[in-house]
Amino acid sequence: MSLMFKVLKTFGMARRGILETVHGKVETPGFMNVATCAAIKGGLSSLDLRNINCQVMLCNTYHLHLRPGDEIIKKLGGLHKFTRWTGPILTDSGGFQVFSLAKLRKISEEGVEFYSHVDGKKIFLTPEKSIQIQSNLASTVAMAFDECVKNPSPKSYAEKSAKRTVRWLKRCKLEIERLNKDDSTINKKQLLFGINQGSTFCDLRIENMKKIAQLCLDGYAIGGLAVGERAEVMYYVIENVEPYIPKDKIRYLMGVGTPVNILESILRGIDLFDCVMPSRNARHAKLFTNGGTLNILNAKNSILDESIDESCNCHTCKNFSKAYLHHLFKCKEVLALRLAVIHNLYFYNNFFKEIRASLDNNRFLEFYRQKKNILCQKV
Repeated sequence: MSLMFKVLKTFGMARRGILETVHGKVETPGFMNVATCAAIKGGLSSLDLRNINCQVMLCNTYHLHLRPGDEIIKKLGGLHKFTRWTGPILTDSGGFQVFSLAKLRKISEEGVEFYSHVDGKKIFLTPEKSIQIQSNLASTVAMAFDECVKNPSPKSYAEKSAKRTVRWLKRCKLEIERLNKDDSTINKKQLLFGINQGSTFCDLRIENMKKIAQLCLDGYAIGGLAVGERAEVMYYVIENVEPYIPKDKIRYLMGVGTPVNILESILRGIDLFDCVMPSRNARHAKLFTNGGTLNILNAKNSILDESIDESCNCHTCKNFSKAYLHHLFKCKEVLALRLAVIHNLYFYNNFFKEIRASLDNNRFLEFYRQKKNILCQKV
């Protein structure tokens, strides 16, 4: 593993950087578009992602292991060939899905035994197995296998879990180093990101980060947040953990979030984000605009011959009106989902482009103050 991330400049705690990978560069702060089963929900393909300025596609290890199977994807040449996406791909470890979807599970030092939510089949997932699956998928970045505890969680259990996550991380590192030397491995330059855990207890978080920072990984993620705690608690945890994350490595806040969450987190030193919110909200007729959040199902939109956002250059805004989108949703046409998701993902990727420009021009604080109050409004 070698240094892949470079901080180009800082503005307070906010950072402007670039991550270089075998599959291309990622400008940061950056957003990863969630393609759970190797496709964006709402009918978008990797070709669509290119048109909305997506930098990174995030795929789900757990779901792809179940269907179609990671060994099948490996035989087909890996996720890049399978999806025709040429840019970087990050695969999560499957840990979050195991703990959120599996109704029955048994955690041991070796790994986690659980039953598939698809067919009830018993599965035993270990740190080594998670890395093997991700190696078969041949993603650009593999995430270490961890335990994501619920918030709130008893401190005694959160401490036990965080310590086990460190031990699992060490096993993940050994396994990816072994696989990256294997002749049959498709991507022999696969990167590994570790995950900071500790629930909302800052002392546990700090101790956990100190330990995983010693392992000299390619990147560091903060996991287990935005899962029930108040936003202010999340920001407080980030502020406390940030000083202990290696300065020369990329910082990734998992599963976050709203545009305001993102601004607040960048202000506190985060570089990389992912969230299902833009695509999920789009499928429920909630659209992000530069003036605030729009519910396209509101009756007033049924007669408006204007785009969702006059300042947006996405395919949807350039070609279709609010009235048409309103009609499609009312009629439950599949096209409604596709057009709405295209808009929301374009909005998010363009939002990050504007953030990077504000950092380049030394006006991030001005941008933050301007956008913070506008983006939480409803229009």
